[in-house]
Amino acid sequence: MESVIASPSSTGVTPSDSPLVEVSADDSAIPSYLDVHYWWAYVHPNAVRVFERQWLANAILWGNYARLRDAALFDLGPSLPGRTLQVACVYGDLTTRLCRRVAAGGGELDIVDILPVQLSNLRKKLPVHAPARLLRMDSADLKLADETYDRAIMFFLLHEQPESYRERTIAELIRVVKPGGKIVIVDYARPRWWNPIRYVLGAVLAALEPFARDLWHDDINTWMPKPWSERKHDHESFFGGVYQKIIIKR
Repeated sequence: MESVIASPSSTGVTPSDSPLVEVSADDSAIPSYLDVHYWWAYVHPNAVRVFERQWLANAILWGNYARLRDAALFDLGPSLPGRTLQVACVYGDLTTRLCRRVAAGGGELDIVDILPVQLSNLRKKLPVHAPARLLRMDSADLKLADETYDRAIMFFLLHEQPESYRERTIAELIRVVKPGGKIVIVDYARPRWWNPIRYVLGAVLAALEPFARDLWHDDINTWMPKPWSERKHDHESFFGGVYQKIIIKR
């Protein structure tokens, strides 16, 4: 099978370039916040060996992994023709299930991530002939053409990013999706006042996820570019407000 090296310095990548993409090893482009705050969860090779377990991904989300995964996939649809983009790799089986829906629709799937170790791990999880490409890119600086994709999904990325990265990531996502397309975002939110988990979760996030509580204090619209920040988007809460799903209709 053909392979192509893609790096953050690549330009003009289009979904028809190759059926599969290997990753480059340009670690210098990894954002500093990942090395500083998330080396233990994503960057170090041992992170993959520890966290790539379906039961553990489910436990981290308080037993809600399948529910949130299925909610995101439901809004994309059971059969996905055209071009689909996933921003950032995900532990667990979300991408393999997404890939089946893309294959059912005769479509193409691109998954972008800045970390070679995450892309290499994902490649091992995907079938050999999966209709997917793995592209090493920074979510805040996608080397992808405007209005390229019919739909996009981002699953638990925004809470890991500093505000400036978060703003650029959302802007890039909106830029690369076609008019009439759909963007599905699943992430943390502010728990309801009556939800006892908020006290435990607040302490955990404060210790391990330094940017996550931004999503407790502000709406995701806060980080969208105008005019998107001024629009009302479909919103659904889960697990007593701990999680949210936002749908941006492009």
